[in-house]
Amino acid sequence: MALEMKVPSPGESISEVEIAEWLVKDGDYVEKDQAVAEVDSDKATLELPAEASGIITLKAEEGDVVQVGEVVCLIDTDAEKPSDNGDDKKEESKSKESSEDKKSGDKKEKEDKSKDEDEKSSSEDQDKSSKDKEDKSSSKEKEEKDKKSSSDADKSYASGSPSPAAKKTLDEKGIDPKDVKGSGRDGRITKEDAMNAEAKPSMGSPGPGKRSESRSKMSMLRRKVAERLVSAKNETAMLTTFNEVNMQPIFDLRSQYKEKFKETHGVSLGFMSFFTLAVVRALDKYPAVNSMVDGKEMITYDYKDISIAVSGPKGLMVPVMRNTENLGFRGVEQEVKRLATRARDGKITVDEMTGGTFTISNGGVFGSMLSTPIINPPQSGILGMHNIVERPVAIDGKVEIRPIMYVALSYDHRIIDGKESVGFLVAVKEALEDPKELLMDSDVEKALEL
Repeated sequence: MALEMKVPSPGESISEVEIAEWLVKDGDYVEKDQAVAEVDSDKATLELPAEASGIITLKAEEGDVVQVGEVVCLIDTDAEKPSDNGDDKKEESKSKESSEDKKSGDKKEKEDKSKDEDEKSSSEDQDKSSKDKEDKSSSKEKEEKDKKSSSDADKSYASGSPSPAAKKTLDEKGIDPKDVKGSGRDGRITKEDAMNAEAKPSMGSPGPGKRSESRSKMSMLRRKVAERLVSAKNETAMLTTFNEVNMQPIFDLRSQYKEKFKETHGVSLGFMSFFTLAVVRALDKYPAVNSMVDGKEMITYDYKDISIAVSGPKGLMVPVMRNTENLGFRGVEQEVKRLATRARDGKITVDEMTGGTFTISNGGVFGSMLSTPIINPPQSGILGMHNIVERPVAIDGKVEIRPIMYVALSYDHRIIDGKESVGFLVAVKEALEDPKELLMDSDVEKALEL
């Protein structure tokens, strides 16, 4: 019986997918639930599992765009799993090789005996011939030495030397006399030789280098990301404001509690939980940043669904942490780890990437000092984190070294005013520089659930 495998629907708004890669070959035997293909939608890359065990027949090529519900392969469920006879064949070949080796060994013994007799008889002849060769080679070497000495004697001091007029011409042209062959007596370089001589190309001038290029098809996910980024630039009034954060208070908290936090909760106490909770607090103060434009209306959300940008195998993915206003440090860190792991393993679902009211992007993991992150539409704001660098700062009238991070807020100026954008970023900065008071209510162990 041939089972038809059709493309399942990855989400409500998705009508087609692209066959990114077949993980099996045409005619392979597959097991039920084995991943047979990877398909790209405009939101995520998903695996296509086999619906039954049997021999698979592919009906679509890699790179084909197919509709949801279209048949992409057949599985012959009546086919039996092929048996593995490789071990029996190996044993047969080994026995054949051993018998052949035995026969060849007997034959080799006979050949060795006959060789010994031949070598004894020919050894005397070889001694005589070697003596004759030595005499001939010594006489030959002597003749070559005589020829060389005679040819050296024929060369005079004028060979390769320019005449005064030729030297002047060569100097004007910047040509080395060694690079010119003389036609005069005894090889002397004449004025005519100098006039006809041409300078060698400079070694410093670069020759034609390798100029190759390659073309590769963009995945459906990458094409969709490109479209969204361009539309964000063209359809929003995007501006960016910047600030800096002294990360020393967070460094002190992490160094004091990170080991106990990991032992208790099984995840590390990272920076993302501090930034996420600081963003939630700032969104409460400036709800316009947690809003979207919908035609002629503005939608403001009471909940805070924070999208986090994660680099996956097929490009940038932005999974969503739901209702972060109800999460503490433990909840945020566990959710960040779960979503990041699923995204990097290519197992993230469309539902996990749908929605989001605000985005946090951490370019600091790649060493970025400062950037202007692009809004993730239809959202109206995105916070950019960057690398942490020790910088000199003024504290109580003294210059001291502190770990500083530059932060950036890109926002849609159509619904977020300058006062709100700057106030939002300052609120984030204040919470990060005083986390005990503003994020933990002065009770660190309770906030960390230790």
